[in-house]
Amino acid sequence: MPSRLNPRRDPARWPEDPREARAVQESLRHRVIRENGLGRIRTIAGIDVAYGRRGERTWAAVALLEMPELALGESVLASLPTAFPYLPGLLSFREAPAALEALPLLSRTPDLLMVDGHGYAHPRRFGIACHIGVLTDRPTIGVAKSRLVGRHEEPGPDHGDRVPLMDRGEVIGMVVRTRPGVRPVYVSIGHRVGLERAVELVLACCRGFRLPEPTRLADRLSRCHSA
Repeated sequence: MPSRLNPRRDPARWPEDPREARAVQESLRHRVIRENGLGRIRTIAGIDVAYGRRGERTWAAVALLEMPELALGESVLASLPTAFPYLPGLLSFREAPAALEALPLLSRTPDLLMVDGHGYAHPRRFGIACHIGVLTDRPTIGVAKSRLVGRHEEPGPDHGDRVPLMDRGEVIGMVVRTRPGVRPVYVSIGHRVGLERAVELVLACCRGFRLPEPTRLADRLSRCHSA
């Protein structure tokens, strides 16, 4: 079945001015659905983005994995000129356009998107995983390598140990140990997934590495082709 991940294009979604970008986040963040909208998960698409040596082009890679085996079924790439500066909290305006170019290249529509980056764990509760999830209206999870906002205790040392990521009295994500002896990752919802379910799915996708397989393979693919 051809992929349906091709949201209606609207240039206003990709402003070049940071103030306008923040306004877009404010206008869209209320569309995030924070409850589970998941049926059976047969495929997960990992999404990661890298840049060329001079940063002039943005490369988005999508790795489609079959569940529960985590076998790579398909991978696609898309590249666009880098059109937005690197600004904390506005990553989606720099990286999401290329990701949204890559997703429709898949031959199948994934049941879940897993994005290398934050979702709800964001100052305006609308990171790149939320942005991609809302625009495609697909269940989406954010898995980030570092903290953007909030505070947390150190999770226990074992696989699956976790502690909440808190900001202004709200749980905005979960800090999860995916491998003993390595730094945890930051899991947050993107769209149509509850936080507990998001953590379960991330752990189910780990195969002895710090990163879950969907985003780990997408990371390798994007870096290989952007070098």
